[in-house]
Amino acid sequence: MAKTGYGKRPAGDEDPHADPDFAHLSPRDREIAVFVDHLEAGHAMGYKAIAAAQPLYGQQAVRSSLGRITLAGHLRWIKEHITVEDDSMRWVTRTYWSRTRRSTEWWEDFAQERHGKDVTEYHMPGLARVEDIEEQAPETEPPEPDAPAAEQPSVAYRTLAELRDADPRMPLSDGDCRSLESLALEWLSLGATPHDITRALTAGLPPVVDNPGGLARNRLENKMPPKKAKIRQKAARRARVTRVITACGLCDADERTVEIVSGLCRECLELCEAEGPLYEPVPETFLPGPRAVGLPGADEVIDVTDRVDALRRAAGLL
Repeated sequence: MAKTGYGKRPAGDEDPHADPDFAHLSPRDREIAVFVDHLEAGHAMGYKAIAAAQPLYGQQAVRSSLGRITLAGHLRWIKEHITVEDDSMRWVTRTYWSRTRRSTEWWEDFAQERHGKDVTEYHMPGLARVEDIEEQAPETEPPEPDAPAAEQPSVAYRTLAELRDADPRMPLSDGDCRSLESLALEWLSLGATPHDITRALTAGLPPVVDNPGGLARNRLENKMPPKKAKIRQKAARRARVTRVITACGLCDADERTVEIVSGLCRECLELCEAEGPLYEPVPETFLPGPRAVGLPGADEVIDVTDRVDALRRAAGLL
């Protein structure tokens, strides 16, 4: 898959899948077109990525086929200039795919319709919005501690009372535990565990502790865990497509510097045409016959289509 917001994008208004979708293409181009058609939206559309994802053809074969598929009207690369509400701007190249074969005029209209599009709703870094989530550390008051149940001491109180079991040098009285309980509760509200509190109050003690309550208060205040960063959602910044230009599907040159013909620059167009005809030859039985034929042994040349129309009018069928 490409980076979020890039890769294959449907042009819309597709016909349903059908066997003749790519029958007008040569066998190799047809196979690659079918492969691309079944890729998910957002899949990387570079010829190297597609060659790596399918086993039949190498990079150069895929590259030339993508060029010929572009000429056939299924693929376009369009550069969109995005202007964001904060006055930042960027160019983004989009790859648009159409299973239905489109004319050059259709693609030109499609590109022009992109101009002025509001793209704020696209949650895509590099398109319309900058990062949507940021970390901040505002000064906020810690949550109010829960009042301990009358019949059972709180976890914070029990942690302080059990310090004497962890280290005999830290025997806290009931008064010490109650006065320090709010500090211990604040530790717990910031994500600390009872073990974290015990370790902070017993690690590196001097040989003799004259004032366990004072030492515990000093450590609980000075070693308090950091406040959690608040995650907030930024308001969406309005963004709009302010310019649209067509780019070559193979070399990324755009119409500001080269002439783009049916989605390709002249140089890439010549490379694709050098491989031979773009389409499979059409059987003669599918070709229209001559409208005018001469009757055997007669000098008169008859326009068959006009003669049939005249006979149908005479019979009241037109």
